[in-house]
Amino acid sequence: MDVTDAVRQRASIRAFTDQPVDDDQLRSLLEIAARAPSGGNVQPWRIYVVNGDAMTRFRESLVDRPLEAAEYDIYPPSLWEPYRTNRFALGEAMYATIGIERDDKAGRLAQFARNDEFFGAPAGLFCFIDRGMGPPQWSDLGMFLQTFMLLAVEAGLDTCPQEYWTVRHGAVQEFVGAPENEMLFCGMAIGYADRAAPINTLESERMPLDEWARFV
Repeated sequence: MDVTDAVRQRASIRAFTDQPVDDDQLRSLLEIAARAPSGGNVQPWRIYVVNGDAMTRFRESLVDRPLEAAEYDIYPPSLWEPYRTNRFALGEAMYATIGIERDDKAGRLAQFARNDEFFGAPAGLFCFIDRGMGPPQWSDLGMFLQTFMLLAVEAGLDTCPQEYWTVRHGAVQEFVGAPENEMLFCGMAIGYADRAAPINTLESERMPLDEWARFV
């Protein structure tokens, strides 16, 4: 597999099988992903892996625990065009794959709640960053996570990055034992896609190149 194939095959998977993921494989992927670009070689990512029994215990720890106020805005307030339409269209397309209508609030909430289960994935990771870091270091996290996801594709694994976990930041921090100076950025579901699940047929559209790139 070359890089182009990995980029094209990577997708945010929202239904996984229960096929286990090996800790040693995750360790290897993380070590290679750490070669991702990092300004000044700061390497600001702090990763906590939950797998196997830890995943079971983590899910149990969330039962009857309410959502928390997010530590950061996942999207800017009052998102504007064309970004608002991009986000809206993706949501509608995703719910359409599983037959959830726009006015089916219960159905949408139930699907949203599946974030708590890592969408059934047997493994996951949480990515933290020191609270003293700024936007440049946050961009390093994105490059690290993308590198990991492409490596996962090469290894036959599937993933779903989840900023959802910011509304569970206290529960996550408590479970993984992250120190107070670390802030949760996101989680990521890791496992093997359920190829029979309709929701995994979703393929998000991308804006035409000429709408966001200009050669000067």
